Amino acid sequence: MVYTDLAIAEITPLTSLIRKKMKSDDRHKEITLSSKAVTKVYCTSFESRIGKIYVASTDEGVCKISVPRESRKDFIGWIEQHFDLETVVDNRSRNKDVIDQLNRYFNGKLAKFNLGIDLMGTPFQIRVWKELLKVEYGTTITYKQLAKRVKTPQAFQAVGRANASNPLPVIIPCHRVLGSNGSLVGYGAGIKTKEFLLRLEGAIML
Repeated sequence: MVYTDLAIAEITPLTSLIRKKMKSDDRHKEITLSSKAVTKVYCTSFESRIGKIYVASTDEGVCKISVPRESRKDFIGWIEQHFDLETVVDNRSRNKDVIDQLNRYFNGKLAKFNLGIDLMGTPFQIRVWKELLKVEYGTTITYKQLAKRVKTPQAFQAVGRANASNPLPVIIPCHRVLGSNGSLVGYGAGIKTKEFLLRLEGAIML
């Protein structure tokens, strides 16, 4: 588990959809389960200022946030890649702190998250994500600067791909990374959302 010092919702019955998917995938089950984490996964969704957000967490901490432009299907697909679907349950209460802190952030009342996080990715991706956690509220860096910080100055494109694979947008602030000329590029939730978040933080003024 990694702890960051970052300082009624509409709940779709995700598990019912997952159970249907499991039935259609049963023939592959014996092949895939051995490589996936067998741990309880708590899922829910809620409406935020930027749209519907899906959240998944384990006992270690929040592991996945799907921001608008990522569909419920995308969210379930990510869960399926990393976990045994039989361990997934709908549970808003286990995600209450995540939801509360995200809503406070979106309303300009929280600058640092204080949450347990459960990162799932390659060693290089996790290195990039941990470095992103150091980019402070209201500040920005470029992809090239981020590449230098993770000791791979020529690999800014690989850093960009790791940024795009960030499973915890907003909490791990990939929106604070700009193009070399300061342009708002490369955000999964869309440029308008990236602009909203940076304006919220006071990182851009116009």
